[in-house]
Amino acid sequence: MSSFNHHIFDWQGPQGLPEFSQILDDDFALAFAEALTRHERQIDGIATNTAAATFENTIVALEQAGQALERVSALFWNKAGADSNDTIHTLERDIAPKLSRHFSAIAMNRALFKRVDVLWQTRDGLALSAEQSRVLEKHWKSFIRAGAQLDDTDQSQLAAINEELAGLGAQFSQNVLADEKSWFMELSKQDDLKGLPPFLLDAMAGAARERQLDSPYAVTLSRSIVEPFLTFCAQRDLREHAFTAWVSRGENGGDTDNAIIISRILALRGEKARLLGFANFAEFKLDDTMAKTPDAVNTLLMKVWDRALLKARKEEDEIAGLIAEEGKNHMVAPWDWRHYSEKLRNRKFDFSEAELKPYLQLENMIEACFAVANRLFGLKINERKELEGYHSDVRVFEIRDRDNARIGLFLADYFARSSKRSGAWMSSFQSQHKLDDGQLPIIYNVMNFAKPAEGKPALLSLDDARTLFHEFGHALHGLLSDVTHPSIAGTSVSRDFVELPSQLYEHWLTVPKVLGEFAVHHETGEPIPPELLQKVLAARNFNAGFSAVEYTASALVDMAFHNAESINDPLAFEAQKLTELGMPDAIVMRHRTPHFLHVFSGDGYSAGYYSYMWSEVLDADAFNAFEESGDVFDGEMAQRLYQHIYAAGGSVDPEETYRTFRGKMPDTSAMLKKKGLTTC
Repeated sequence: MSSFNHHIFDWQGPQGLPEFSQILDDDFALAFAEALTRHERQIDGIATNTAAATFENTIVALEQAGQALERVSALFWNKAGADSNDTIHTLERDIAPKLSRHFSAIAMNRALFKRVDVLWQTRDGLALSAEQSRVLEKHWKSFIRAGAQLDDTDQSQLAAINEELAGLGAQFSQNVLADEKSWFMELSKQDDLKGLPPFLLDAMAGAARERQLDSPYAVTLSRSIVEPFLTFCAQRDLREHAFTAWVSRGENGGDTDNAIIISRILALRGEKARLLGFANFAEFKLDDTMAKTPDAVNTLLMKVWDRALLKARKEEDEIAGLIAEEGKNHMVAPWDWRHYSEKLRNRKFDFSEAELKPYLQLENMIEACFAVANRLFGLKINERKELEGYHSDVRVFEIRDRDNARIGLFLADYFARSSKRSGAWMSSFQSQHKLDDGQLPIIYNVMNFAKPAEGKPALLSLDDARTLFHEFGHALHGLLSDVTHPSIAGTSVSRDFVELPSQLYEHWLTVPKVLGEFAVHHETGEPIPPELLQKVLAARNFNAGFSAVEYTASALVDMAFHNAESINDPLAFEAQKLTELGMPDAIVMRHRTPHFLHVFSGDGYSAGYYSYMWSEVLDADAFNAFEESGDVFDGEMAQRLYQHIYAAGGSVDPEETYRTFRGKMPDTSAMLKKKGLTTC
């Protein structure tokens, strides 16, 4: 067997970066094999240690084990999401079940669990710090939730379930990417381009060039192209064609159809939950969250749903009136909503997305993101153009604190490409910790903005700019982490708490002094006119019913899937649930089941898509704290935010750390006001 590539494990690039150019796709298989072997040896050494179990020789040893596996995994999963290809796809289908099998064996290692359990049962006499107690609790609970107390037969069954789920999740994700990558609509006739603004034409021209098409323009299923196309295209049949393709990803028959995969995933998750003593998968997932129970989640979601539905019905009536005004007699269809709501916004607030977009240059919005971090936390963020990223589009930034000490690296991958899955996310190549010599975080953001033609600026929508701030909020959660143990660093917190730092950070985008300073016209260099800024701020809750309905429907369907005893036909179940809810025909779920990557590409957000709203209750209340201080950059409040939210990671119970920051837990009123749902 040939030797593995040491560059995958030993990161000798500047400032501790991987040497990306030295790592080939074919290197991963051998590197995974070596890393798994190393980790197995380390785990065996901990489990068979003849010395009495201590926090140091068991928990700290577990925290330190598996660095090689962490490194190859970080590189590989980054590649699988942000720059994939057939080689990576093939390996992903192979390695996902192997990793599941590996971690199942660790969780079900009885000798290892016995050492952890001894520490847990005697924890009151161990004189542990608060952070050490949290780390011990996290390890013990993870063993329990992974089946450590099951008998041999049930452990084998659970391991087989986890292995199959891992493979199914990888296949689900690849099917969605394949559908997104393969579909495009060529446009060349002048009539087809009617109503399309210059920024969208530029993006569509870039998409056509990337695919080497004969036609000058192409619509793709990248959200940064298809959403503005649905907004501005005057040709209803073209909107319908694009919309149908967009919402049908994963539901097109053939090899990329996800229907059977979803059925199997749901069945296996239910079986797993029952093995572990829970009535269903929702109860299993929520047992270790702030929400605790499906009833608590559904109570919150329905409080929003009822208000959102009333508001959306009124919005639909207004759209229907506008359609009638134009002398047309068709009902409001999903491919009409964005188009006519844009016209309504123009009428009500006297501005359009096309008028605003020239002021939202990507470069300036990046500067705005960084400036807010400087004003709140004293961060100094400088681009290091000489440092190599994993793709030519990737930019590398060095992050220093107010005392000029380096605290980490931030990589940003902003533009859509056919090798990248849709959406936006934050992840890390390595997380912060202080064990031994410690390590600084290397965090990255991935987005899918339309790439402009050479020499032209990338222009964002207001939603794009929010996404930029949102993901950088996640990045700050990783970068500002200040804990000793890696298992609780950064975003290693409860799923329904993890969105708080990101959603809270979004608020600073629409602070008038931020937009007033950084929203500058890309041609004239003039700042956004005060009157336009006021219109933008006045329209913040325009179309609020639509937005709340499409999100909340997705969260309710996710919860219903995982709260049910059994489901024979998931797509029929989706349709039935939406009918029961009274879902308007003119709106679809933000993420329909066949391409619901949050829920089915892995179990990270399964029975957990509600967490955005749970965190939204917190973030609305948290920003109110700044507003109540009279200064949204209040230094004392920012220090508390840093200490108790961004730096604490999972070292403190989320409810406890929020109470320490705010002095109380919030109710839903601030969230409903933020969403524009206080009066419907």
